[in-house]
Amino acid sequence: MTEPDDALASWTGRLLRLGVGISPDDARRFVHDLYAQAQSDLDADRAEADFEREE
Repeated sequence: MTEPDDALASWTGRLLRLGVGISPDDARRFVHDLYAQAQSDLDADRAEADFEREE
């Protein structure tokens, strides 16, 4: 399984290649926040699906 840090580094690098003037720290924070929100959304979707299956 891939470590989240590895995924963050990959996506941070991609973001830095897309834009000029983005600091590496800002890019990493953005990618981290995006990753955390996506994970939270997936967890909520799974919880809702589990709830629906139990009913």
